[in-house]
Formats: sequence, C-alpha cells, structure tokens
Amino acid sequence: MPLLDPKTWQSRPLGGGEHPVTEPATGEELATVMLAAPEDVAAATAVAGAVQGAWAASPHFVRAAVLRKAGDLFTEHAEELREWLVRESGSIPGKADFELHVAAQECYEAAALASRPTGEVLPSEAPRLSYTRRVPVGVTGVIAPFNAPLILAIRSVAPALALGNAVVLKPDPRTAVCGGLFLSAVFAEAGLPENLLHVLPGGPDVGRALVADPQVPVISFTGSTAAGRAVGEAAGRHLKRAHLELGGNSALIVLDDADLDAVISTAAWGSFFHQGQICMTTGRHLVHASVYEEYVERLAAKADSLAVGDPHRAQVHLGPLIDSGQLSKVHGLVTASTGRGARLAAGGTHEELFYRPTVLVDVDEDTPAYAEEVFGPVAPVRSFGTLDEAAALASASEYGLSLGIVTRDAARGLALADRIPTGIVHINDQTVNDEAVAPFGGVAASGTGARFGGAANIEAFTDVRWTTVRGDVAGYPF
Repeated sequence: MPLLDPKTWQSRPLGGGEHPVTEPATGEELATVMLAAPEDVAAATAVAGAVQGAWAASPHFVRAAVLRKAGDLFTEHAEELREWLVRESGSIPGKADFELHVAAQECYEAAALASRPTGEVLPSEAPRLSYTRRVPVGVTGVIAPFNAPLILAIRSVAPALALGNAVVLKPDPRTAVCGGLFLSAVFAEAGLPENLLHVLPGGPDVGRALVADPQVPVISFTGSTAAGRAVGEAAGRHLKRAHLELGGNSALIVLDDADLDAVISTAAWGSFFHQGQICMTTGRHLVHASVYEEYVERLAAKADSLAVGDPHRAQVHLGPLIDSGQLSKVHGLVTASTGRGARLAAGGTHEELFYRPTVLVDVDEDTPAYAEEVFGPVAPVRSFGTLDEAAALASASEYGLSLGIVTRDAARGLALADRIPTGIVHINDQTVNDEAVAPFGGVAASGTGARFGGAANIEAFTDVRWTTVRGDVAGYPF
C-alpha cells in the first residue's frame, strides 16, 4: 500500500493556495500541494505547543520506538520514496538511495538520544542536591532547502522529536513532497502523536513568520549564506537560538605525490555529484604545479565522459538543475569567468536544465566561478607551488565548510589541514561526505559553528536547567 496519498495534501487547510509539484527534467506536473501562508505559522505553533508537553513527559522508550519505526519505514517504502526524490528534486537514483539511507540512520541515531543521560550532579556549598538536566526547548522551527531535501530536513526533525520537542518544518516549495510531506507521512505511520509535526511548504514570508513566532525558541536553518544572515539577524532581534548551516566554496588540495589514477574519480564526484547542488561541493581544485597539466587533462576527459539527462528515464551521472533560476546563475558565473580570461577545458553548455559538467582553468581570485559558490557542476582548477601557497589559497575564502586533501602521506595532509579553517576535513577524499553519527557544520560564512549529528543534537535541541533540592527550607538572616 502506498505511503503517500496526494489527496491528503490537497485537502490541507492552508492559506497559501495551490502549488504545482513540477519535475525539473521534463516540466511535467506531478501533483498539487497546498502552500502555507504566514498566518498558518501561528496556528501550527499554537497547536504544537499544546501537545508538546505530553510528548516530552512520555517515557524515553516510547519516543525511541517511534523514531526506530520511522527509520524502518524509509527502508520499507524506499521504492516509492526514491521515485519522488528522483522526479521532484532531479536526483539520480544513487543519490536518492543515499538520502534514504541517511534518513533511516538519522532516525535510528535519534532514537538513541531519547535515553541518553540528560544532566550531571554538581558540587554545592549548601546542604542540598544540585544538578543540571537537559530539557526540550518546546517547539523547534526547521527551514530546509531543495538540494538534499530529505537529509537536510530529517537531520533536524528526527533529533528534535526524539528529545521531546514538537516541530514546525518549512520545506522549499520546489521539493515540498520529498522534503516535507514525506516526513509527515512517515512519522504518522510510525505512530507519532498528532500535531507534533507540522509541515508548512512556503516562501520566504512563511520562513520569516516562523523565525518571529514567539512560541519557537530555536530555529534550525539550512540554506544560502545570504538567507542565513537574514535568519540570524531576525533570530537575534527575537532573542532566540539559530543554528545556521550555510553555503560553501570548499577546496580539494591535490599534493605532488597524489595518485592521479585514483584521484580523478574522487575529484569529479566532489564537483559534479547532484549537479554540484551541494553545500559541500568541491568548488576549488588546488593542484600542485608538477601534476597540474595532467590533472586538468584527466578531469576534463572525465567530465566529457559523464552522461547528463533525465534520471527517471535513463541511466545518467547528472540530472537537471532544479529550475531556470539556478540555471541562469550557474551559466552566468561560467560566462562571466570566461569573459575574464578563464578557459573552458570541458562543458560550459546546456540543453534546457541539463548542464554539462564543466572544468575551468586559467582561473584566479578574480574569476567569479572560483571566488563564489556556484551551486552547479563547475570545477575551477588552479595550481600552486608550495604547501604555504596551498594553505593560503585554500584559506582565502569567506567560507569554511569542508576541505579535502589528497596525498600519499596522511600525516602531511593532516598537518596542512591544521593551517586551514574549516568545520570538516577529509584526508584522501573529496569534500562531500555526511554521516548521521558525525557532527556537521562550518565556520565563517558557512555557518555559526553549530553542529548537527550524534551528541551535538542534544546541544542543538535542548536547554540546560539548573535544579537544587533541600530537605528543609533554607534560612536567611532577614
């Protein structure tokens, strides 16, 4: 029996009107969803707040059981959910399978959080028991983007629920099903009590209403740095925590001793996976001068060999960009870069939303596609001569999300990584990696240094309460 019933989406009483769910590969309308309006946020948070206390008070094993069941459902309904990820978000099937795997793991790891120790006993100068305990924040607001819609929603929704919170989720309207309504159906089937999870697909106005809502003390936002700055500023005015996971322009450093037979596939994956629409995408290839020419030749050949097309109807390596706006941004950066002297070693062309994997050479710090986050399948390649130069080039970015270093000497790679500020480092791997057990986050323009994953979720979605207990009423000299 299908898990998703489009009829239930169209009957939801939301005020934003109907919105077509469109397949970017074909332009075909897959379904219609109801969008939220800003006034729907207050109604959702009021209802969520009313039921959250009972959920927080439920035994930890009850909450854990719901999360475990949700994880099982992502596997049991993988075929149905995979098709939505492929058709709605333009994912190739392998990327969709990865999202489903991570979603299940996020639920299983969240289930384990429900029974984690929640505080510590403190020493006290007075004759009393003094301790801290972690308590749910109440209603958590989650704003998730289109590019990895399931992962980037579930990584906040699952731990927030497991730790006793209610959640209001605003997915991107372009991926309202696989980034939002998926989760609603899964958790309903898993036995989550009604009204603990609200899914409100909508535009920036709905996001602003969620950030401003007085019943939402914590916002978990994943998206662009520009939007994240606006969310952070608004959250600061309302004196609430904002966990901001933002953009990146991550570097892959290829040292002179790298095995080029092995590295090219890794490098291509880093830049071209999901059409480059990943915050951790390898946006800058920094290659030692001694292997630079061969690296460029091999990477360009790899790019030319990759198939681009409709991932639902053909076996391809890259699917479509999400929409025409993203296409215009990507192609505009490539065109501006060649206009400033960069040379196309591969790609730079498109048919409709299908953009060829692109390799740019002769780039420098003034090349737009090198200096900025492209969010498309574009690999700018630049040479360096010394480790000092490599460290300086990799650090010369406003972003600080992920870093990859390829070398036969892992200790040398670790020493170089220590000189470059990023939230994530991978030695002998590219920059796009994610695991439910690992703390994820960036520094500088890539985020506020907050982390998701494993025990970091406890910090993200709970508050610390100090409590003391005395046997007798305290006496004071008044």
